[in-house]
Amino acid sequence: MTYSSSLRPLLAGLGLTLALGACQSNSNPETAATEVAVAPTAGAEVLTIGTWRGVLSAQGQQIPFLFDITQDGGKPTVTLRNGEERIKLDEITTAGDSTTIRLGVFDAALVVRADGTDKLKGTWVKYDGKEPYRVAFAATKGEEPLFPVMADRKILSFDGTWKVTFKGEDGETYPAVGVFKQNEQNITGTFLTSTGDYRYLAGQVDGNVLKLSTFDGSHGFLFSGKNPNETDTNATAISGDFYSGKKGHETWTAVKDPNAKLPDANTLTGMKPGQKKLDFKFPSIYEGGAISPSDPKYKGKVVVIQILGSWCPNCMDETNFLAPWYEKNKSRGVEVIGLGYERTPDQTLAAKKLLKMKERMNIGYDLAVAGIADKDAAAKSLPQLQSVLAFPTTIFLDKKGEVRKIHTGFSGPGTGTYYQEEIADFNQTIDMLLKE
Repeated sequence: MTYSSSLRPLLAGLGLTLALGACQSNSNPETAATEVAVAPTAGAEVLTIGTWRGVLSAQGQQIPFLFDITQDGGKPTVTLRNGEERIKLDEITTAGDSTTIRLGVFDAALVVRADGTDKLKGTWVKYDGKEPYRVAFAATKGEEPLFPVMADRKILSFDGTWKVTFKGEDGETYPAVGVFKQNEQNITGTFLTSTGDYRYLAGQVDGNVLKLSTFDGSHGFLFSGKNPNETDTNATAISGDFYSGKKGHETWTAVKDPNAKLPDANTLTGMKPGQKKLDFKFPSIYEGGAISPSDPKYKGKVVVIQILGSWCPNCMDETNFLAPWYEKNKSRGVEVIGLGYERTPDQTLAAKKLLKMKERMNIGYDLAVAGIADKDAAAKSLPQLQSVLAFPTTIFLDKKGEVRKIHTGFSGPGTGTYYQEEIADFNQTIDMLLKE
């Protein structure tokens, strides 16, 4: 995962650098060039019912995650487990001895085969880019902890809120807030950054060592951290590593701080001087159509512009909120336009990816193909904006079509109270604009 150096001056003025944790893309998708051809058959006998512990092997590390296999109408279903999150995967096909498990809305899959009794071996594959992206995968049936722990070792408490600094291999840093909940050796939580969050993390504490991981189909994350003093009862400082999939690596440090906060997400970017309205016309995901905020459909209404990508888990978190919210509130005079920035320049293929997302997530609002998954390119496609710092970015238009707020990133349900605050702020903004 990379980000553009052209954004550093803007963020430096805010005392920030761009967080890698949110869904961001600057034309460097770690993805696979070709898709494995799999014929749809009723097989997949290798997927036996039970709980499995999967492991992704990358960068000399093991990124573990848990998943359940069940039967639904005689067909296998896989459910990924990340803390409280459950991701149901029901697009499963078999050809020969290989079984392909499509990873939800993402253009990715686990391609597996049996490896002895109650074991799987295969590859995590991403299909939506030019560069090959394959990560070795193995799994063993039988519920286990994500990380092995020593039962007789003293356990430090990492519970609480932390002020965090991440540092990339280029030396650049960015702030974050860590929020952890610990129950004996088990721990869950996440990291919030100025452009989004690292979603649902889960793991274990072994002595003075903390380990957390997640796998949502698009990202595989591993966080490890250590309190320097093993004799402490409560951890007060952490230093560790963050591994993201095939290539990403950062270090991080943290200090306990119940008042840790990030800059206001409503102030990170804005309109260029003298600009009040967005002027765009992008092709609809349906052939022959086009979408513009000046269309009669949106006249006199409050409009929410969602900058997103079907490859982006943070965008999916926001969409999981927005889709049902729109159905409940559209009668009030509110519309939503989703602007999709995909990891392909092929407009037809991009439309297919967004259409799949729309159908799987029951999205009732309009979606357009706006461009490629690159923050700089997104900003150029919306030249009235100062910048686009993250996917997602949410823009609020009043009844006159003027931009009234730009919100960078999205704090998803994995952030707990921060998610509730995010939703409350969203609703307050809509209520204010509707009353005008």
